Amino acid sequence: MNIHPDDPKLTAYVLGELDETERAEIQRAIVESESLRQAVEGIRETVTVLESELSVTTVAGLTSTQREAIEKAAARTNGADASSAPLNLHFFRRYWVPLSVAASVVVVLGVGASTMLPSLSRARELSHRLVKKAEEKEAFQKAKEAQFASVDQALARREKEAPMDLHMARSARTAAAPEANRISGARSTEGAHVVTTATHGNGANDAKLQVAYDKHAGVFVVDANAATRLQSLGYVAAGEVEQHLARRERRRDDRGFAKELPLIEGSSTESYDHIRENPFLLVTDSPLSTFSIDVDTASYANVRRFLNNGQLPPPGAIRIEEMINYFDYQYPQPGGEHPFSVTVEVAECPWNGAHRLARIGLKGYEIPANERPPANLVFLIDVSGSMDQPNKLPLLQEALKMMVTQLTAQDQVAMIVYAGATGLALPPTSCRNRGAIVAAIDHLKAGGSTNGGAGIQLAYDTAISQFIESGVNSVVLATDGDFNVGVTSQDQLVGLIEEKAKSGVFLSVLGFGMGNLKDSTLEKLADKGNGNYAYIDTIEEAQKVLVDQVGGTLVTIAKDVKIQVEFNPAEVAAYRLIGYENRMLAAQDFNDDKKDAGEIGAGHTVTAFYEIVPAGQAIDVPSVDPLKYQTPTEVSDSADSGELMTVKLRYKEPDGDISKLLAVPVSDTGLTLDRSSDDFAFAAAVAGFGLVLRKSEHTQDFAYSDVIELASTAVGDDPSGYRAQFVELVRAAMALDQR
Repeated sequence: MNIHPDDPKLTAYVLGELDETERAEIQRAIVESESLRQAVEGIRETVTVLESELSVTTVAGLTSTQREAIEKAAARTNGADASSAPLNLHFFRRYWVPLSVAASVVVVLGVGASTMLPSLSRARELSHRLVKKAEEKEAFQKAKEAQFASVDQALARREKEAPMDLHMARSARTAAAPEANRISGARSTEGAHVVTTATHGNGANDAKLQVAYDKHAGVFVVDANAATRLQSLGYVAAGEVEQHLARRERRRDDRGFAKELPLIEGSSTESYDHIRENPFLLVTDSPLSTFSIDVDTASYANVRRFLNNGQLPPPGAIRIEEMINYFDYQYPQPGGEHPFSVTVEVAECPWNGAHRLARIGLKGYEIPANERPPANLVFLIDVSGSMDQPNKLPLLQEALKMMVTQLTAQDQVAMIVYAGATGLALPPTSCRNRGAIVAAIDHLKAGGSTNGGAGIQLAYDTAISQFIESGVNSVVLATDGDFNVGVTSQDQLVGLIEEKAKSGVFLSVLGFGMGNLKDSTLEKLADKGNGNYAYIDTIEEAQKVLVDQVGGTLVTIAKDVKIQVEFNPAEVAAYRLIGYENRMLAAQDFNDDKKDAGEIGAGHTVTAFYEIVPAGQAIDVPSVDPLKYQTPTEVSDSADSGELMTVKLRYKEPDGDISKLLAVPVSDTGLTLDRSSDDFAFAAAVAGFGLVLRKSEHTQDFAYSDVIELASTAVGDDPSGYRAQFVELVRAAMALDQR
C-alpha cells in the first residue's frame, strides 16, 4: 500500500474512522516507514492540542502577532507565500481557541509549523471533525442522562420504601460468616451486570436485597432494582453503567449508604486451573524427578489480594512455587562459566520432624544498568470494557509510566491497543522522546470487547520489524485476560504464543484486576512465550516488578532451564516436589533440547523444595506387583558415598539452541530446623503457608500459628518489608479460616 505522509487516510486512522481492513494496511505501512510514523505522531499531537483546547470555554482570542505567525507558517507549509494562502477568517472566528494555542507554541518555542501542525488545512479539518464528534457525544450523553434520571428517581423511591434493604447493604460488609451472604441469580449474556439476590441469614426473618453485580470490578453494587432497568436501557457498553453508578454513589456518600459490597466467593468469573498436589514417590520406582523452573510471582500477589479483601483464595490460585519465589534470598552470585549459581541446603522438615526438607536455590547474575543491552519493547494493552476499573487500566497506566522511567535513550517502545478492534497507539518510538510515550499511555481509554488474538499478532509483527540483534526484544502484555472475541480459547491462544515464541521475541504478562481475572490463561501464555507472569494489585507491586526488578523482567540470561534430581536409594526412601505441579517433565525431556522449559532473568532467584523420607522409614505409597520379566537394577558403588542426591541442570543461552549441563552432588549434614539459615526457614514457612491454605494432606497438625512462629524468627534483614507483610498476611488468613 503506497501511502504518502500527507495522505488524508492517516488523519482518518488517528481518529479511528477506518474499517478494520484499511486500518490494518495503514498499521503495516506505519511500522515499515519512519516518515509515516513521524507524520502520525504529528497528527496525534495536533489532535491532543485541539481536543484539549476545544474543551476550554474562556480563552483570549488571537492577537495580530499570533494571526500573522500562523499565516506565515501555513504559507510555508503549503509551499506558497503568505499572499497566495489567504486565511478563512470565519474559520478563525469559530476555532480561535485551538489555533491560538498552536500559534503560541510556534511563536514562543520557535517550532516549525510542519512539526507541531502538519498544515493549516489539516488543523482546519481536524478541528471540524473533532467538533462534530464532540457535538454528537454531547447529544448522546444528554439522552443517556435523561434516561438515567428516571432510574435515579426509581432508586430514590426504592430507598424510601425499603430502609431494611439499605440497612442490609451496610451490614453485609462486616457480616461475620461467609454463609451469611448467599448469592443466586442468572448472568446476562452480554451485559456488564447480573441481577442477583443477596440473602442475609436472619433465620425466619431472612431479608433479601436485590443488587447489581459488576463482573468486571468483582463487587456487588448496592443498586436496588437498578440492574434490570439499566440493562433494559442497554447501558452495558464501554463502562457506561459503572461510570453512572460511580456518579450516583458519590451523591449518596453524604447520606451514609454503603458504596459497594465485597466480592462474595463463588460469584466471580475468575478462572484457575485445578492443581493436583504432587504425591510421594518411591525412589526404587522413580529415582529421577524432572521439572521446568518457574520465576513467576503472580500467585503470591493474587493470594494477598484475596486475603486483603477478606476472602480465602480458591485452591487453584495457590501455586506454592510462585509464593516462595516472590521473595528474595541471599544466594551467592555466580562466579564461574554458568550464568547462575546453585545452592542446596537440607534441614528438618517443619511439618513433619521425621522427614527432611531440601531447598534448591538458583541465583541469576545481575547486569549493571549501564551494561544492559538495548531494548525493543512493545506494550500490548487491553483497553476493552472489562478494563474500565480503577484497579485495571488506570493502575496499568501508572505502572507502565513507572517502567518507562527505567528505560534509556538506547531503548525504544511501541504500543498496541486491542479491544473489539486492534490499533497501533504508538509507533516504535525512541525513549529519547519519553514525553511522547507517556502521552500515549495517558491517552488510553477503555471500551468494547476483547480481541486478544489480533493484538498479539500485531504486537509480534511490530516487535519483529524492529528486532535488535543481541538486544532485548519483548512484548509486554497487560490485561485481565478476558479474551472474548476472535481467538478466544485457551488452547488456541497458547498455540499462537508458542508459534510466535520461535521469532526470538519474548513475552512477559502483567495481570490486573479482580472478579474477572483469567489467571490460568495468563500463566500459560507467559510460560509458552518464554517470559514472566506477574500480578499487579497495587502501585507498590508495580514498583517491585517494573522498577526494582526491571532487569530480570526485561533481560533473560538463560532459557529452557530444567532441573533433574537423582535420589540415592541408600539414603532416600521416597520424596515429593512441593509445588511446580504444572511444570513437571518426563525424565527423558531433560536431555531433549527441543523441549520447552522456563527462563531465568538477570538477578532472579529460583527456589524449589523437596520433602524427603529418609531410607528405612515406612512410607504409605501404593506399590506395584513384582515384575515378571526383569528385576530392579542393582545400586552402583556411588550409593555408598553418603550423598543424598545429585542436582543436575540444563539451560541454553538466550539466543542458543544447544543446552549446557552442570551437576551438584548434595549431602545431608543433619541440620535441625533451628540451625538452618534464615532464608531456609522463611522460605519453608512460605511453603508451609501454601500447604495449609491448600488443605494439604501432608501437613499433619502444622497450622497457621506454626507458620507465623517460624516466619517471625526468620524475617532477618527485611529492607522492603515484604517478609513482615507476609507474617501479617498469615494472621489474616488464620482469622478468616476460623470464621
